[in-house]
Amino acid sequence: MLQPSALRLIAALLLSVTAAACGGSEPASPAAATGGAPPAVPVEIVTLDLKPVERIGEFVGTISSLASTTVQPQAEGFLTRILVTSGQRVGPGTPLFQIDSAAQQAGLASLEAQRASRVADTAYAKQQAERMKALLDAGAASRQAYDQAVTQAQTNEALLKAIEDQIRQQQTDLGYFRVTAQTAGVIGDVPVRVGDRVTRATALTTIEDNSRLEAHVSVPVQQAADLRLGLPVRLVDDAGTVLATTRVSFVASSVDDATQTVLVKAPVDAKAGVFRAAQFIRAQVVWNAEPGLTVPLLAAQRINHQYFVFVAESANGGLVARQRPVTLGQVVGDEYIALSGLSRGDRLILAGTQKIGDGMPVQALPAPAAPADANRPAAATGGA
Repeated sequence: MLQPSALRLIAALLLSVTAAACGGSEPASPAAATGGAPPAVPVEIVTLDLKPVERIGEFVGTISSLASTTVQPQAEGFLTRILVTSGQRVGPGTPLFQIDSAAQQAGLASLEAQRASRVADTAYAKQQAERMKALLDAGAASRQAYDQAVTQAQTNEALLKAIEDQIRQQQTDLGYFRVTAQTAGVIGDVPVRVGDRVTRATALTTIEDNSRLEAHVSVPVQQAADLRLGLPVRLVDDAGTVLATTRVSFVASSVDDATQTVLVKAPVDAKAGVFRAAQFIRAQVVWNAEPGLTVPLLAAQRINHQYFVFVAESANGGLVARQRPVTLGQVVGDEYIALSGLSRGDRLILAGTQKIGDGMPVQALPAPAAPADANRPAAATGGA
Protein backbone atom coordinates (compact mmCIF):
# COMPACT_ATOMS: atom_id res chain seq x y z
CA MET A 1 0.00 0.00 0.00
CA LEU A 2 1.32 3.43 -1.05
CA GLN A 3 2.04 6.05 1.56
CA PRO A 4 0.02 9.32 1.56
CA SER A 5 3.12 11.30 0.59
CA ALA A 6 3.65 9.08 -2.47
CA LEU A 7 0.04 9.54 -3.52
CA ARG A 8 0.39 13.34 -3.33
CA LEU A 9 3.53 13.21 -5.50
CA ILE A 10 1.81 11.10 -8.19
CA ALA A 11 -1.20 13.50 -8.24
CA ALA A 12 1.08 16.51 -8.70
CA LEU A 13 2.85 14.85 -11.63
CA LEU A 14 -0.46 14.02 -13.33
CA LEU A 15 -1.68 17.65 -12.97
CA SER A 16 1.50 19.08 -14.51
CA VAL A 17 1.28 16.68 -17.47
CA THR A 18 -2.38 17.58 -18.05
CA ALA A 19 -1.64 21.38 -17.90
CA ALA A 20 1.20 20.98 -20.38
CA ALA A 21 -1.05 19.05 -22.77
CA CYS A 22 -3.80 21.70 -22.53
CA GLY A 23 -1.36 24.57 -23.04
CA GLY A 24 -0.01 23.06 -26.21
CA SER A 25 -3.48 22.90 -27.73
CA GLU A 26 -4.35 26.70 -27.28
CA PRO A 27 -4.67 28.72 -30.53
CA ALA A 28 -2.14 31.46 -31.29
CA SER A 29 -3.13 35.14 -30.57
CA PRO A 30 -3.79 37.61 -33.46
CA ALA A 31 -0.77 39.68 -32.49
CA ALA A 32 1.44 36.60 -32.72
CA ALA A 33 -0.09 35.68 -36.08
CA THR A 34 0.79 39.14 -37.49
CA GLY A 35 4.24 39.30 -36.05
CA GLY A 36 3.24 41.39 -32.96
CA ALA A 37 2.65 44.77 -34.76
CA PRO A 38 -0.66 46.59 -34.04
CA PRO A 39 -2.79 47.60 -37.06
CA ALA A 40 -2.40 51.11 -38.53
CA VAL A 41 -5.03 53.64 -37.32
CA PRO A 42 -6.75 55.62 -40.09
CA VAL A 43 -6.34 59.37 -39.55
CA GLU A 44 -6.84 62.61 -41.50
CA ILE A 45 -3.54 64.16 -42.58
CA VAL A 46 -2.73 67.50 -44.20
CA THR A 47 0.64 68.66 -45.48
CA LEU A 48 1.54 72.07 -44.05
CA ASP A 49 2.35 74.84 -46.49
CA LEU A 50 2.91 78.58 -46.20
CA LYS A 51 -0.08 80.85 -46.68
CA PRO A 52 -0.82 84.51 -45.89
CA VAL A 53 -1.35 84.85 -42.15
CA GLU A 54 -2.83 88.07 -40.79
CA ARG A 55 -1.35 89.77 -37.76
CA ILE A 56 -4.34 91.14 -35.91
CA GLY A 57 -4.86 93.33 -32.87
CA GLU A 58 -8.27 93.13 -31.18
CA PHE A 59 -9.60 96.06 -29.18
CA VAL A 60 -12.84 97.32 -27.67
CA GLY A 61 -14.52 100.09 -29.63
CA THR A 62 -17.64 102.23 -29.51
CA ILE A 63 -20.09 103.06 -32.27
CA SER A 64 -20.64 106.80 -32.52
CA SER A 65 -23.24 108.68 -34.53
CA LEU A 66 -22.08 111.60 -36.64
CA ALA A 67 -25.55 113.17 -36.57
CA SER A 68 -26.72 112.64 -32.97
CA THR A 69 -27.48 115.78 -30.96
CA THR A 70 -28.25 116.68 -27.37
CA VAL A 71 -31.27 118.96 -26.99
CA GLN A 72 -30.81 121.84 -24.54
CA PRO A 73 -33.03 124.92 -24.12
CA GLN A 74 -31.94 128.47 -24.89
CA ALA A 75 -34.32 129.85 -22.27
CA GLU A 76 -34.92 129.24 -18.58
CA GLY A 77 -38.20 128.50 -16.87
CA PHE A 78 -40.72 125.82 -15.96
CA LEU A 79 -41.72 123.13 -18.45
CA THR A 80 -45.41 123.37 -19.29
CA ARG A 81 -45.67 120.74 -22.06
CA ILE A 82 -43.68 117.80 -23.39
CA LEU A 83 -44.71 117.31 -27.01
CA VAL A 84 -42.76 114.13 -27.90
CA THR A 85 -42.14 110.66 -26.51
CA SER A 86 -39.05 108.44 -26.46
CA GLY A 87 -38.61 106.51 -29.70
CA GLN A 88 -40.59 109.00 -31.78
CA ARG A 89 -39.05 109.96 -35.14
CA VAL A 90 -38.93 113.71 -35.74
CA GLY A 91 -37.78 116.07 -38.45
CA PRO A 92 -36.14 119.50 -38.34
CA GLY A 93 -38.47 122.08 -36.79
CA THR A 94 -40.67 119.59 -34.92
CA PRO A 95 -41.84 121.11 -31.58
CA LEU A 96 -40.42 119.14 -28.64
CA PHE A 97 -40.97 121.09 -25.40
CA GLN A 98 -42.81 124.21 -24.22
CA ILE A 99 -41.40 126.42 -21.44
CA ASP A 100 -43.59 128.88 -19.51
CA SER A 101 -43.33 132.23 -21.34
CA ALA A 102 -46.08 134.31 -19.69
CA ALA A 103 -43.66 136.99 -18.44
CA GLN A 104 -42.01 137.32 -21.85
CA GLN A 105 -45.37 137.61 -23.61
CA ALA A 106 -46.39 140.37 -21.19
CA GLY A 107 -43.14 142.18 -21.89
CA LEU A 108 -43.74 141.87 -25.64
CA ALA A 109 -47.26 143.31 -25.27
CA SER A 110 -45.85 146.28 -23.35
CA LEU A 111 -43.26 146.96 -26.05
CA GLU A 112 -45.88 146.80 -28.79
CA ALA A 113 -47.99 149.37 -26.90
CA GLN A 114 -44.96 151.66 -26.64
CA ARG A 115 -44.36 151.20 -30.34
CA ALA A 116 -47.87 152.44 -31.14
CA SER A 117 -47.21 155.56 -29.10
CA ARG A 118 -43.84 156.09 -30.83
CA VAL A 119 -45.48 155.74 -34.25
CA ALA A 120 -47.95 158.50 -33.39
CA ASP A 121 -45.23 160.80 -31.99
CA THR A 122 -43.05 160.25 -35.07
CA ALA A 123 -45.90 161.04 -37.46
CA TYR A 124 -46.74 164.25 -35.55
CA ALA A 125 -43.08 165.34 -35.47
CA LYS A 126 -42.79 164.86 -39.24
CA GLN A 127 -45.91 167.00 -39.77
CA GLN A 128 -44.49 169.73 -37.53
CA ALA A 129 -41.21 169.72 -39.44
CA GLU A 130 -43.12 170.06 -42.73
CA ARG A 131 -45.15 173.00 -41.36
CA MET A 132 -42.08 174.78 -40.08
CA LYS A 133 -40.47 174.33 -43.48
CA ALA A 134 -43.45 176.06 -45.11
CA LEU A 135 -43.39 178.89 -42.57
CA LEU A 136 -39.63 179.28 -43.02
CA ASP A 137 -40.07 179.61 -46.77
CA ALA A 138 -42.78 182.24 -46.23
CA GLY A 139 -40.60 184.15 -43.78
CA ALA A 140 -42.99 183.50 -40.90
CA ALA A 141 -40.67 181.27 -38.88
CA SER A 142 -37.04 181.40 -37.91
CA ARG A 143 -34.36 178.96 -38.98
CA GLN A 144 -33.89 177.93 -35.35
CA ALA A 145 -37.53 176.92 -34.96
CA TYR A 146 -37.32 174.88 -38.16
CA ASP A 147 -34.12 173.13 -37.02
CA GLN A 148 -35.76 172.26 -33.71
CA ALA A 149 -38.75 170.69 -35.51
CA VAL A 150 -36.48 168.64 -37.78
CA THR A 151 -34.41 167.46 -34.79
CA GLN A 152 -37.55 166.40 -32.93
CA ALA A 153 -38.75 164.39 -35.93
CA GLN A 154 -35.39 162.59 -36.23
CA THR A 155 -35.38 161.85 -32.50
CA ASN A 156 -38.84 160.32 -32.66
CA GLU A 157 -37.79 158.17 -35.66
CA ALA A 158 -34.75 156.91 -33.72
CA LEU A 159 -36.92 156.09 -30.69
CA LEU A 160 -39.36 154.24 -32.92
CA LYS A 161 -36.54 152.22 -34.51
CA ALA A 162 -35.16 151.35 -31.05
CA ILE A 163 -38.52 150.09 -29.83
CA GLU A 164 -38.97 148.02 -33.01
CA ASP A 165 -35.54 146.44 -32.44
CA GLN A 166 -36.56 145.56 -28.89
CA ILE A 167 -39.77 143.99 -30.16
CA ARG A 168 -37.85 141.84 -32.66
CA GLN A 169 -35.42 140.75 -29.96
CA GLN A 170 -38.29 139.92 -27.62
CA GLN A 171 -40.03 137.92 -30.34
CA THR A 172 -36.82 135.97 -30.98
CA ASP A 173 -36.36 135.27 -27.28
CA LEU A 174 -39.99 134.25 -27.00
CA GLY A 175 -39.42 131.66 -29.73
CA TYR A 176 -36.78 129.99 -27.56
CA PHE A 177 -39.47 129.03 -25.06
CA ARG A 178 -40.71 126.48 -27.61
CA VAL A 179 -37.87 123.99 -28.08
CA THR A 180 -37.78 122.48 -31.58
CA ALA A 181 -35.69 119.77 -33.26
CA GLN A 182 -32.71 121.03 -35.21
CA THR A 183 -32.01 117.69 -36.95
CA ALA A 184 -33.92 114.60 -38.01
CA GLY A 185 -33.74 111.40 -36.00
CA VAL A 186 -35.28 109.37 -33.19
CA ILE A 187 -35.98 110.85 -29.76
CA GLY A 188 -33.95 109.24 -27.01
CA ASP A 189 -34.66 109.20 -23.29
CA VAL A 190 -36.65 112.15 -21.90
CA PRO A 191 -35.41 112.62 -18.31
CA VAL A 192 -37.45 115.78 -17.54
CA ARG A 193 -41.10 116.10 -16.49
CA VAL A 194 -43.76 118.78 -16.75
CA GLY A 195 -43.20 121.30 -13.95
CA ASP A 196 -39.42 120.89 -13.85
CA ARG A 197 -37.39 124.08 -13.93
CA VAL A 198 -34.85 123.98 -16.73
CA THR A 199 -31.83 126.11 -17.54
CA ARG A 200 -29.62 126.45 -20.59
CA ALA A 201 -27.46 123.63 -19.19
CA THR A 202 -30.34 121.15 -18.80
CA ALA A 203 -30.26 118.17 -21.19
CA LEU A 204 -33.88 117.68 -22.24
CA THR A 205 -33.33 114.68 -24.54
CA THR A 206 -31.22 113.44 -27.44
CA ILE A 207 -31.98 112.97 -31.13
CA GLU A 208 -30.28 109.85 -32.46
CA ASP A 209 -29.59 109.44 -36.16
CA ASN A 210 -28.02 106.07 -37.02
CA SER A 211 -27.72 106.83 -40.72
CA ARG A 212 -24.13 108.05 -40.32
CA LEU A 213 -22.00 105.99 -37.97
CA GLU A 214 -18.32 105.48 -37.24
CA ALA A 215 -16.33 103.22 -34.95
CA HIS A 216 -14.10 104.77 -32.30
CA VAL A 217 -11.30 102.41 -31.25
CA SER A 218 -8.73 103.10 -28.53
CA VAL A 219 -5.38 101.49 -29.39
CA PRO A 220 -2.69 101.22 -26.66
CA VAL A 221 0.20 103.61 -27.21
CA GLN A 222 2.62 100.64 -27.42
CA GLN A 223 1.03 99.68 -30.75
CA ALA A 224 0.51 103.21 -32.04
CA ALA A 225 3.62 103.03 -34.20
CA ASP A 226 1.89 100.50 -36.46
CA LEU A 227 -1.17 102.69 -37.01
CA ARG A 228 -1.74 104.29 -40.39
CA LEU A 229 -4.62 105.39 -42.55
CA GLY A 230 -6.25 102.67 -44.63
CA LEU A 231 -5.56 99.73 -42.29
CA PRO A 232 -8.36 97.12 -42.54
CA VAL A 233 -10.70 96.98 -39.55
CA ARG A 234 -13.18 94.16 -38.90
CA LEU A 235 -16.06 94.56 -36.46
CA VAL A 236 -17.04 91.20 -34.94
CA ASP A 237 -19.59 89.91 -32.45
CA ASP A 238 -18.94 87.82 -29.34
CA ALA A 239 -18.81 84.63 -31.43
CA GLY A 240 -16.18 86.12 -33.77
CA THR A 241 -18.58 86.53 -36.70
CA VAL A 242 -17.62 89.48 -38.89
CA LEU A 243 -20.41 92.08 -38.88
CA ALA A 244 -18.73 94.77 -40.97
CA THR A 245 -15.42 95.50 -42.68
CA THR A 246 -14.03 99.01 -42.94
CA ARG A 247 -10.72 100.91 -42.96
CA VAL A 248 -9.03 103.41 -40.66
CA SER A 249 -9.97 106.95 -41.69
CA PHE A 250 -8.49 108.91 -38.75
CA VAL A 251 -5.59 108.48 -36.34
CA ALA A 252 -5.30 110.94 -33.45
CA SER A 253 -2.06 112.90 -33.31
CA SER A 254 -2.01 112.90 -29.50
CA VAL A 255 -2.35 110.32 -26.74
CA ASP A 256 -5.17 110.29 -24.21
CA ASP A 257 -3.29 110.99 -20.98
CA ALA A 258 -5.92 109.21 -18.85
CA THR A 259 -5.91 105.88 -20.74
CA GLN A 260 -2.60 106.10 -22.65
CA THR A 261 -4.36 105.13 -25.85
CA VAL A 262 -4.60 106.59 -29.34
CA LEU A 263 -8.04 107.22 -30.83
CA VAL A 264 -8.71 105.59 -34.20
CA LYS A 265 -11.85 106.18 -36.26
CA ALA A 266 -13.35 104.15 -39.09
CA PRO A 267 -16.64 104.71 -40.97
CA VAL A 268 -19.38 102.11 -40.51
CA ASP A 269 -22.06 101.16 -42.99
CA ALA A 270 -25.35 101.77 -41.19
CA LYS A 271 -27.60 100.27 -43.89
CA ALA A 272 -27.57 96.80 -42.35
CA GLY A 273 -29.11 98.08 -39.12
CA VAL A 274 -26.69 96.01 -37.02
CA PHE A 275 -25.16 98.89 -35.07
CA ARG A 276 -26.54 101.59 -32.81
CA ALA A 277 -25.01 104.73 -31.39
CA ALA A 278 -23.03 104.21 -28.13
CA GLN A 279 -22.84 100.42 -28.76
CA PHE A 280 -19.69 98.59 -27.60
CA ILE A 281 -18.08 96.40 -30.26
CA ARG A 282 -14.99 94.22 -30.79
CA ALA A 283 -12.72 95.71 -33.41
CA GLN A 284 -9.93 93.76 -35.11
CA VAL A 285 -7.22 95.88 -36.70
CA VAL A 286 -5.30 93.94 -39.37
CA TRP A 287 -1.70 95.12 -39.13
CA ASN A 288 -0.33 93.07 -42.05
CA ALA A 289 -0.42 89.66 -43.75
CA GLU A 290 2.77 87.57 -43.98
CA PRO A 291 3.45 83.94 -45.09
CA GLY A 292 3.14 81.52 -42.20
CA LEU A 293 1.88 78.17 -40.97
CA THR A 294 -1.43 77.55 -39.22
CA VAL A 295 -2.79 74.70 -37.10
CA PRO A 296 -6.53 73.90 -36.89
CA LEU A 297 -7.93 74.25 -33.39
CA LEU A 298 -8.95 70.57 -33.18
CA ALA A 299 -5.45 69.36 -34.08
CA ALA A 300 -3.78 70.93 -31.03
CA GLN A 301 -3.84 69.51 -27.51
CA ARG A 302 -2.85 71.44 -24.40
CA ILE A 303 -1.13 69.51 -21.61
CA ASN A 304 0.28 71.35 -18.58
CA HIS A 305 0.35 74.72 -20.34
CA GLN A 306 2.15 73.24 -23.37
CA TYR A 307 0.59 72.66 -26.78
CA PHE A 308 1.23 69.39 -28.63
CA VAL A 309 0.31 68.12 -32.10
CA PHE A 310 0.74 64.79 -33.87
CA VAL A 311 2.67 64.61 -37.11
CA ALA A 312 2.97 61.58 -39.37
CA GLU A 313 6.57 60.50 -40.07
CA SER A 314 7.82 57.80 -42.43
CA ALA A 315 9.13 54.61 -40.75
CA ASN A 316 9.64 51.01 -42.04
CA GLY A 317 7.76 51.68 -45.24
CA GLY A 318 4.76 53.17 -43.46
CA LEU A 319 3.71 56.12 -41.25
CA VAL A 320 3.94 56.49 -37.50
CA ALA A 321 2.49 59.22 -35.30
CA ARG A 322 4.92 61.43 -33.41
CA GLN A 323 3.80 63.81 -30.70
CA ARG A 324 5.56 67.14 -31.04
CA PRO A 325 5.53 70.19 -28.73
CA VAL A 326 4.72 73.43 -30.54
CA THR A 327 4.37 77.13 -29.77
CA LEU A 328 1.11 78.61 -30.99
CA GLY A 329 0.10 82.25 -31.34
CA GLN A 330 -3.24 83.99 -31.61
CA VAL A 331 -6.34 82.46 -33.15
CA VAL A 332 -7.37 83.59 -36.62
CA GLY A 333 -10.74 82.18 -37.59
CA ASP A 334 -10.62 78.51 -36.58
CA GLU A 335 -6.83 78.14 -36.67
CA TYR A 336 -3.82 78.90 -34.49
CA ILE A 337 -0.81 80.69 -35.91
CA ALA A 338 2.16 78.33 -35.54
CA LEU A 339 5.16 80.19 -34.10
CA SER A 340 7.61 77.29 -33.69
CA GLY A 341 7.81 73.48 -33.68
CA LEU A 342 6.48 72.92 -37.22
CA SER A 343 7.96 73.32 -40.68
CA ARG A 344 6.71 73.55 -44.20
CA GLY A 345 6.01 70.03 -45.54
CA ASP A 346 5.20 68.46 -42.15
CA ARG A 347 2.28 66.05 -42.34
CA LEU A 348 -0.08 67.21 -39.58
CA ILE A 349 -2.66 64.77 -38.21
CA LEU A 350 -5.97 66.61 -38.07
CA ALA A 351 -8.49 64.05 -36.79
CA GLY A 352 -8.35 60.73 -34.98
CA THR A 353 -5.70 61.87 -32.45
CA GLN A 354 -7.77 60.46 -29.58
CA LYS A 355 -7.12 56.94 -30.92
CA ILE A 356 -3.35 57.18 -31.27
CA GLY A 357 -0.25 57.62 -29.17
CA ASP A 358 3.36 58.50 -29.83
CA GLY A 359 4.96 55.93 -32.15
CA MET A 360 1.76 54.20 -33.22
CA PRO A 361 1.39 53.31 -36.91
CA VAL A 362 -1.17 55.39 -38.79
CA GLN A 363 -2.73 55.35 -42.22
CA ALA A 364 -3.88 58.41 -44.14
CA LEU A 365 -7.58 58.40 -44.93
CA PRO A 366 -8.43 58.83 -48.61
CA ALA A 367 -9.45 62.31 -49.72
CA PRO A 368 -13.24 62.78 -49.75
CA ALA A 369 -14.86 62.59 -53.18
CA ALA A 370 -15.84 65.89 -54.75
CA PRO A 371 -19.59 66.52 -54.50
CA ALA A 372 -21.61 66.12 -57.68
CA ASP A 373 -22.62 69.29 -59.46
CA ALA A 374 -26.18 70.00 -58.37
CA ASN A 375 -26.81 71.88 -61.61
CA ARG A 376 -25.88 68.89 -63.81
CA PRO A 377 -28.85 67.11 -65.46
CA ALA A 378 -30.06 63.92 -63.75
CA ALA A 379 -29.09 61.75 -66.74
CA ALA A 380 -25.49 62.99 -66.52
CA THR A 381 -25.22 62.00 -62.87
CA GLY A 382 -26.72 58.56 -63.32
CA GLY A 383 -30.28 59.47 -62.37
CA ALA A 384 -33.28 58.85 -64.56
